[in-house]
Amino acid sequence: MKRKWGQHLLINSAIAEREVDYAGIGSNDTVLEVGPGKGVLTKLLSERAKRVIAIEIDRKFVDYLRNLDLKNVEIIHADVLDIDLSDLYFNKIVANLPFKISSPFTFKMLDSSFSKAVLIYQKEFARRMVAKPNSKDYSRLSVMVYYKARCRILETIPKTAFEPPPKVDAAMVEVLPREKLPFRVQDEKVFRDLVTLLFSHRRKKIGKIVRKFYGIDIDSRYYDKRAEELSPEDMGEISDFIFSFLHSRNQISDY
Repeated sequence: MKRKWGQHLLINSAIAEREVDYAGIGSNDTVLEVGPGKGVLTKLLSERAKRVIAIEIDRKFVDYLRNLDLKNVEIIHADVLDIDLSDLYFNKIVANLPFKISSPFTFKMLDSSFSKAVLIYQKEFARRMVAKPNSKDYSRLSVMVYYKARCRILETIPKTAFEPPPKVDAAMVEVLPREKLPFRVQDEKVFRDLVTLLFSHRRKKIGKIVRKFYGIDIDSRYYDKRAEELSPEDMGEISDFIFSFLHSRNQISDY
């Protein structure tokens, strides 16, 4: 197995069955699976779903999966990060994700259309997904997941459930896209860029960061705070203030 892809195959069939159960897979579902490996999850999904789209980057696993001859499984040999998910039709996502693509895939997933996802991540990454303000795990990921979805950790998975075993335990996570956003921002790109900026300077005070990068002073309520002290709603309010400033200066089209 090529470790550069961070792929640790799930070999515990009981955990795989629970993952499929959590996802509530039924005969009308089309499921996206990323990093199927030797198909432990794929076979279970094919038994319950109408259709499975399995995206695998490793050629030897692609050949292995095709030899299983699962009639309702479409196997795509590709890097999922290079695929436009809007070109695929699926309503659920179930996967034991290669750990090295956890972050880029999660952000990509949050911008796609689906009804439910149940995914296995490194435990530390999963904790960051559900972290609250004023906690050490609170991060850009926490804010953007909160903005787009309702998320919870379903269970912790021991490293012994994988081959090769990772250095740390994993966790199974449920992601449900929000039908209604918890708050609205005037421009989502400004919001995303601000969140990224604040957490890339997380030990600095918000007022100094915004003044340096945008040339404006923010509300005194936020000036002396740091990123981990702001709620997602606070960041949304600051991003709207920045958007209004940029818009008034006719800078938003070039931003």
